[in-house]
Amino acid sequence: MFEQFSQRLDKALKTLKGHGRITEINVAETMKEVRRALLDADVNFKIAKSFTEDVKQKALGQKVLTSLKPGQLLVKIVQDELTALLGGQNAALSVTGKPAVILMSGLQGSGKTTCTAKLAKHLKTKQAKKVLLVACDVYRPAAIEQLQVLGEQIDVAVFAQPENNNPVEIAKNALQHAKTHQFNVVIIDTAGRLAIDETLMQEIDNIHKAVRPSETLFVVDAMMGQDAVNTAKAFHDLLQFDGIVLTKMDGDTRGGAALSIKSVVNKPIKFIGTGEKVDALDVFYPNRMAERILGMGDVVTLVERAQEQVDEEEAKRIHRKISKNQFGYDDFLSQLKQVQRMGSMKDLVGMIPGASKALNGAEVDEDAFKGVEALIQSMTPKERQQPKLLNHSRKKRIAKGAGLQMDDINKLVKQFEQMSKMMKMMQGGKSSKLMQMFGK
Repeated sequence: MFEQFSQRLDKALKTLKGHGRITEINVAETMKEVRRALLDADVNFKIAKSFTEDVKQKALGQKVLTSLKPGQLLVKIVQDELTALLGGQNAALSVTGKPAVILMSGLQGSGKTTCTAKLAKHLKTKQAKKVLLVACDVYRPAAIEQLQVLGEQIDVAVFAQPENNNPVEIAKNALQHAKTHQFNVVIIDTAGRLAIDETLMQEIDNIHKAVRPSETLFVVDAMMGQDAVNTAKAFHDLLQFDGIVLTKMDGDTRGGAALSIKSVVNKPIKFIGTGEKVDALDVFYPNRMAERILGMGDVVTLVERAQEQVDEEEAKRIHRKISKNQFGYDDFLSQLKQVQRMGSMKDLVGMIPGASKALNGAEVDEDAFKGVEALIQSMTPKERQQPKLLNHSRKKRIAKGAGLQMDDINKLVKQFEQMSKMMKMMQGGKSSKLMQMFGK
């Protein structure tokens, strides 16, 4: 996400970084480039103009021109303004009420039903809530079945009445069911349409009045750009929703929706969808996103992901094996799978400071681990346990068994050796500090 915009922004600010002399003229020229970058990212013209004017005025007001490190100070001002544009502070989800009711709204194709399940899993795992999903989309073929399948995947109950074609009644019945069975949170998946129409708006307004949700969320596809912002405004005029969920942020999106939507509807982005998996939903932090846009990474989110996914017992087991010099290919594969569970590689790379710039637009291969897994599975148990056994003939057999080339097995061996060396170096004090960092 924001890849193109980040590159354009970095290029615009590059001449002003470091200790070089800055004048009022080249600050103005840089802001012109920043404005072009915002417009290319599909940001509303008025917002782009206002943003660059604010940065310019604050830069001149804070004596950037006479600062010892003017470029760095200007980048800090841009970072602060980006954070403000994205919403300033993180906005928490309101789950008050017995039960708390969350109403999901949005257009068809925005990923609303999948997002409903993702939110249910988030509340179940992060806040230990007993969640009930409600299928109120009675129009789209297989919408109810889709929610039921997702509910099974995340082990969350789904309330559905396929024989009832009145979404308002279904919502009311679900609320009564939730009270009877002591559910903490009820999440209602409503019907979407291909475009905004009077029938859709009236129906969701009726549901809203019937259940009086503690939180109404508007789910929107980030790929829509300015159309997403216009749609958000139309829904907000009717529902006065409380927050926004931007889906498909892992796609080839220019970022205009995320950068514009808060300014237009004055409601916070609360979550972003970062992939297709049911756990690919992140709480939105404006300051962290601003840092990522400026190539500073997002180490806090990276560590949080690691804390969630790194298995404590597995980490201890690997630690013991390294200390006994018994680290093998099965262990190597186990470590890679833990990394995979943390999210898409493209997303993880964006969290490492400077990594996106180092790649310089190169694509991150999400299937890279598949070849590694095929090669390791092509080894005998003894070869996986004793890596030093891998001579030329064994490598040739393994590569052939995995349907790959000798270059591939040689790369794997090199990666394994590098990882083994790194882990040995981390033994003792350094390793203990790393375990502490991940909360182990």
